Amino acid sequence: MLNSQTNPESIQDTSAPDTMTLEEFLENDLEGYEYVKGELVPMSPTSMKHGEISSNVILHLSLHVFEHRLGRMYTAGTTFHLGDRVVKPDVAFVSTERLPEDRRKGSPVPPDLAIEIVSPSDKHYDVTAKAFAYLKAGTRLVWVIEPVAKTVMVYRSETDSTVLNYEDTLTGEDVVPGFACPVAQLFE
Repeated sequence: MLNSQTNPESIQDTSAPDTMTLEEFLENDLEGYEYVKGELVPMSPTSMKHGEISSNVILHLSLHVFEHRLGRMYTAGTTFHLGDRVVKPDVAFVSTERLPEDRRKGSPVPPDLAIEIVSPSDKHYDVTAKAFAYLKAGTRLVWVIEPVAKTVMVYRSETDSTVLNYEDTLTGEDVVPGFACPVAQLFE
C-alpha cells in the first residue's frame, strides 16, 4: 500500500515475466501460472461455482479411490510435467503403481485421470489443446467439465471422446475401476 512515506520508485515489479525456460519454471513453480511451450500462461481465477464443482468431484472420486486403495487424488495447484508443458489440473488421479517415490515436488509423470473445469474466460481451443496435451503425455482419461451446459466431455484419445449430459452417469472406466457417479451430482 502506498502512503505518504512510500517512495514510488522503490516499489519493485513482482509480476512474472512472459517467458522463461522450463528449468526456470520448475525451479520457481510460480503460483497462478502454467507453462506452455516456453510461455507463462496465467490460470483463470476460479468462481464459487467452479469451487463447488471441484469439491463435488473430489468428494465422490476421493472416497472411491481411498476405499479401494487405487492411488492418490490431487487438487488444483499440484503440478504435472507434460513434456513442454507444466500444468495444474483442477483435480487429478495417479494410480498407486505410477506414483513417483519422491512426491515433495511436482509430478514428473502425467496423471492417469486429469479433470479440468471450464472457466468463463477459457477458450474452447485452449481447453481442447490442453486435453490433447494430457493424452499425448500419457494420461489415460481426461474429463472436461462444462458448468454452463452441465456436461462432461470424456476424452480417451484424440479420436475417441464422448459428451455426457446432466442425465448420464460418469464412470472411471478402466482408469478408476468401479467408480460411477451421476453427472447431475457434480453440479449440486
